[in-house]
Amino acid sequence: MPVNPQLQGRVFPPTEPYLVGREKIREFSRAVRATHPTHLDLDAARAAGYADLVAPPTFAVVVQERSLDRLLTDPDAGIDLAHVVHGEQRFAFSRPIVAGDELVGTLTVTSVKTLGATSMVTAESVVADVAGGHVVTAVSTLVVRGEDA
Repeated sequence: MPVNPQLQGRVFPPTEPYLVGREKIREFSRAVRATHPTHLDLDAARAAGYADLVAPPTFAVVVQERSLDRLLTDPDAGIDLAHVVHGEQRFAFSRPIVAGDELVGTLTVTSVKTLGATSMVTAESVVADVAGGHVVTAVSTLVVRGEDA
């Protein structure tokens, strides 16, 4: 089944709030080898003017994944995970993510393009705090190979 072109423009409901934890930031930082003290040491983060540990920029994918999952598991999307390759990832921040943030993501499918048996799906996740303040917009382009590709 090809990717449903009618996905373009679809907005998925916001995710449940995700509470960013200190240990999650530390674990993620170690996993991606982000060694800046503001990611690992609370005193260093506070000395730098932050209320708590600061997540590395790519931590935004943790929250984005929750909104992107709604697209990937939608039976009407026509996306078979076995044929998906992550093509591109971009972030536009209003502010850093810090421990203690409660974040929600709202996903919009901004583009569906098909060439032969391959589709490219671009999805934008707007991540905000529970008060509605923008934190980051994460844009992913997924390459979905068809059965014959």
